[in-house]
Amino acid sequence: MFQIKNVTLTHKKDLRTILKDFSLVLNNGDRAVMIGEEGNGKSTLMKWIYDPELVEDYIEYEGEKMAGGEKLAYLPQELPEEEKHKTVCEYFCESAEFLDRTPKELSKLASDCHVEPEFFYRQQEMCTLSGGERVKAQMMRILCEDPTVLLLDEPSNDIDIETLEWMEELIRNWPYAVLFISHDETLIERTANRVIHFEQIRRKTMCRHTVANVPYRQYVEERLHSFEKQEQLALGERREKKIRDEKIRKMEQSVGSKLDNISHAERDAIGRLLKKKMKNVKAMEHRFEREDANMTEMPEQEEAIFFKLGDTNSAIPSGKWVIQCDIPVLTTLDGSRVLAEQITLNLRGSEKIAIIGNNGCGKTTFLAKIAKELLARTDLRAQYMPQNYEELLDLDVTPVDYLDTTGDKEERTRIRTYLGSLKYTADEMDHPIRELSGGQKAKVLLLKLSMSGANVLILDEPTRNFSPLSGPVIRRMLKDFPGAIISVSHDRKYLAEVCDTIYRLTSGGLSKVERSLD
Repeated sequence: MFQIKNVTLTHKKDLRTILKDFSLVLNNGDRAVMIGEEGNGKSTLMKWIYDPELVEDYIEYEGEKMAGGEKLAYLPQELPEEEKHKTVCEYFCESAEFLDRTPKELSKLASDCHVEPEFFYRQQEMCTLSGGERVKAQMMRILCEDPTVLLLDEPSNDIDIETLEWMEELIRNWPYAVLFISHDETLIERTANRVIHFEQIRRKTMCRHTVANVPYRQYVEERLHSFEKQEQLALGERREKKIRDEKIRKMEQSVGSKLDNISHAERDAIGRLLKKKMKNVKAMEHRFEREDANMTEMPEQEEAIFFKLGDTNSAIPSGKWVIQCDIPVLTTLDGSRVLAEQITLNLRGSEKIAIIGNNGCGKTTFLAKIAKELLARTDLRAQYMPQNYEELLDLDVTPVDYLDTTGDKEERTRIRTYLGSLKYTADEMDHPIRELSGGQKAKVLLLKLSMSGANVLILDEPTRNFSPLSGPVIRRMLKDFPGAIISVSHDRKYLAEVCDTIYRLTSGGLSKVERSLD
């Protein structure tokens, strides 16, 4: 059993409390998912649980954790800086438990993760692996160490669909406890049996958490039903109050009018009766005021983000070629390895396509080549969102400064309004981008795409850092985009809801995929 008690987390910079008096017990068989909008503290809590020193630079914390005899293992959202320039072999050999594994055990682990057994001994630096390969490497080293409690921050990020299915099976069949964060709704629906929901309500001035011992889909449906029922009850009580208050107001007016108009002769006898009646009305009014304090409150929930991409000018004529691409040989950036051959991609009009494939097959490299070509075109307005946001973001400036291209006061006000619609607080708008969560960084890039007037979007894993609560909004936004989208994704709901055509990249090129990814 693993337990945390009365945890409170507060940002040192703006003194905003992101979690208050939170307690949790995890037992064997628990598969608990943490959900909530971007920047609500999920990853911060995960780091604190594993090692409070990971957050002490920017978080003040109270509370305690009791791990007993449990062995915790942590998969961070991003590979730690100190690990990036180690070779794959060095990374694995630093684990004593890895060195104790037999070749048969390592071969089985490699097969499960869809990599060759030689992967463990590569001399390639960790930072040069694809995003999915980095996740696989970290998970394989973790599993070699025989942990009991898995703390997984975005384990589904960047891994291919085959490995996603392995990850689902791993979490679902883990005999001990799993606490994980994921933006992959399909994975959450298929694995989690507990839901921990973190919210920032009242314009992020108040934090709230809910722990529900039910699967995710059931939690969402019951929460919606509960909110609707509470809202109906609250509205009914307010309608009754309005009718009642109007009756009391008319009674007061009537009694007051009679008091004002009684004659001098009637003042003693009738006046006393009217004053007594007015006293009773006032007493009734005070009684109702006390009862009103216990009225059903209107339900409060964290508002969904509001966002739109493109306008009518973003549409592309159906006969216009967006890209006609023929690549005889696709190699790694350093040219040391051939990734694929005979790649052909033709796209015209406002079609939305996605490219899938095994990790390391060259999807991101191929997409970067497409981006380079399209960004140079003058007959199109293309914008690129890379998998690694740091390729485009200046981490040392604020979101407002990054998005502001004119320095005009009205422009900066407009940017702040847009960021507010994406649930940024005024303080967060003035934080350096490096202090923002992955999802908040993604929102900055999406807002840049929106403000650019682009009619072609090149997106590498566009939904990877959005919460399952924001996910439906982002997918609808991309589906409604009137221009063309060329993307790489392993998000099965994105593929099903947004994309017109899906291609699989293999060493032999691109091939169209039938719709059977769910």
